[in-house]
Amino acid sequence: MIAYQIEENLNLEEFRTILINSTLGERRPIDRPSILEKMLKYGNLIVTARDNGRLIGVSRSLTDFSYCTYLSDLAVDQAYQNMGIGKELIKRTKQASPDALLILLAAPAAVNYYPKIGLTKYNQCYILRDLMDLS
Repeated sequence: MIAYQIEENLNLEEFRTILINSTLGERRPIDRPSILEKMLKYGNLIVTARDNGRLIGVSRSLTDFSYCTYLSDLAVDQAYQNMGIGKELIKRTKQASPDALLILLAAPAAVNYYPKIGLTKYNQCYILRDLMDLS
């Protein structure tokens, strides 16, 4: 049975491992522990999925618990994908901040997943990677 919970002190190595096991590590700084530490420190809503204590899924968000929740990382171990765990992690993230709009940027491989589970696609997203890019 999969156990879901909000965790305030997720272990750095567990976080790194789930990023790798989910393939999200391909787009995250898994070789820079100081950045991963800050991701955990400042992500103020972390929902996990565990199978007999083993971390198999994580939803890491930043939220004000009233207006918006930015779901930054949704990672499910590849061996556990297609079992509804990602959807349940999103559901529990939303339940923890029910009044806030849940926002996420889809990984390229997940673009078709989110509409299937009920999220609405918007094209009005913008990204600024470097301050020097501002004109």
